[in-house]
Amino acid sequence: MVGLGNPGPEYRETRHNVGFMVLEELCTRWRCVLREGRGEYYSGTVRRDEREIVLLAPTTYMNNSGVAVRQAMDVFTVGLDQCLVIADDFALPLGTLRLRRAGSDGGHNGLSSVVYHLESDAFPRLRCGIGSPAMPAGEETATFVLSPFEPGEREAAAAMVRRAADAVESVVQAGIEKTMNVFNKAP
Repeated sequence: MVGLGNPGPEYRETRHNVGFMVLEELCTRWRCVLREGRGEYYSGTVRRDEREIVLLAPTTYMNNSGVAVRQAMDVFTVGLDQCLVIADDFALPLGTLRLRRAGSDGGHNGLSSVVYHLESDAFPRLRCGIGSPAMPAGEETATFVLSPFEPGEREAAAAMVRRAADAVESVVQAGIEKTMNVFNKAP
């Protein structure tokens, strides 16, 4: 389970760090601590439903996330179909989740890096909507995604993070198909 985001306290509460936020929620639920890994990432391992699950937070910054994912997949010998990447998605309304078995990067630089370094887009991904009608006209996308949620959005963002963690748990327990049928609906 790979959460995409940017390391450092200045990015902690930004929209672009939703992947890290979901990992934090899973770590709390599963009593897992992320520690420095053998590459450019922090990782933690837990057992859930007779499976060993690795939680991974790249330390490469968003645009180079694929470096860390490739390193970790080599260390943990994980197949593409076993690597679920959790990322924000500017094009989806706040609170919306989209789970897919595979697909394009959708213009997301972190996903683009993962696709490049894995030499494939055939890995599952959970996209978490961070879009907002409150985005000022003409604002740069990079500025928007690196900004924190507005006060009126924080409750919806927190609910989405919890729901995304529920979706990850569902993937582990019920599989991706059943999870897509439940969680790809509007919140």
